[in-house]
Amino acid sequence: MDDFFALPAFKPAEALIQLKRQLRDLRPLAERGAGFEIRGASVIELEATDSTIEARLAKRPARSPEWTKHTLKNSADVRKFVDTVKQHLLRWSDE
Repeated sequence: MDDFFALPAFKPAEALIQLKRQLRDLRPLAERGAGFEIRGASVIELEATDSTIEARLAKRPARSPEWTKHTLKNSADVRKFVDTVKQHLLRWSDE
């Protein structure tokens, strides 16, 4: 009975595909390999493990950026990461 309300298992490989699709829709970002760039500066790096997605987000666009690490363990974490990226993009466009 308890399994009736259980959330579906998190599948990092599938979630990574969806995450990349969502990030491609954010206009200033350009996909390059396992990450995303803005005007040639790497700002996001993504890697799927067996149970999570490991994401690194630059504090600001730069040739050698300072990174913040995010471990995405479920769909809610993925949505929160996309929202964080949107906030960073707004801040970067203002600078």
